[in-house]
Amino acid sequence: MKDSFRQQGKRKQLVETIKEKGITDEKVLAAIGKIPRHLFMDSSFEDHAYQDKAFPIAADQTISQPFTVAFQTQLLAISPGEKVLEIGTGSGYQTAVLCELGAKVYSIERQQELYRKTKRFLNELGYRPKFLSFGDGYKGLPSYKDYDKIIVTAGAPFVPKPLLSQLKIGGKMVIPVGIENQTMYLFTRKSAKEFEKKEYGEFRFVPLLEDKN
Repeated sequence: MKDSFRQQGKRKQLVETIKEKGITDEKVLAAIGKIPRHLFMDSSFEDHAYQDKAFPIAADQTISQPFTVAFQTQLLAISPGEKVLEIGTGSGYQTAVLCELGAKVYSIERQQELYRKTKRFLNELGYRPKFLSFGDGYKGLPSYKDYDKIIVTAGAPFVPKPLLSQLKIGGKMVIPVGIENQTMYLFTRKSAKEFEKKEYGEFRFVPLLEDKN
């Protein structure tokens, strides 16, 4: 799997682009600068890999815009060793960013084709989540609950209560909510029943689908 000097140079330019858009977390910027995004895309899109745009991948899904990946990750303020649940493995690019930050990643994907392909591919690249599952993201992974952080990488029409219940007290969840366009929300669990909610503007994601099992 080739990662040329030209591609590395384009990654540096990408890092500068997302810095200009407001990403300040140096660890997140370093992860974006290290991960070969072109390898997560179909070779026909390789020339577009380091543009700050989303692009199609398998199963009618997309690899998220780098700024969006960085923005969600920065909101969560991930520390090494934290247990992070990712809803929507997709191409595995966000998963790789979380792994680079030292998170213990538990990821769930509802597209069987994508799940198989991405699980194999991440392993080939040397990114090994603690657990990668095929299943319904709305339900989360309750058997591993009490997550430090949860990241939802697809647009949800509502906030799934099972995900909130799987956060530890003090934990944070970032989720885009809406139908056509989504509003980014950050939830912080204050107690067993109390959550703080903050809003961070509009984004656009592929929809979070359910009942694919």
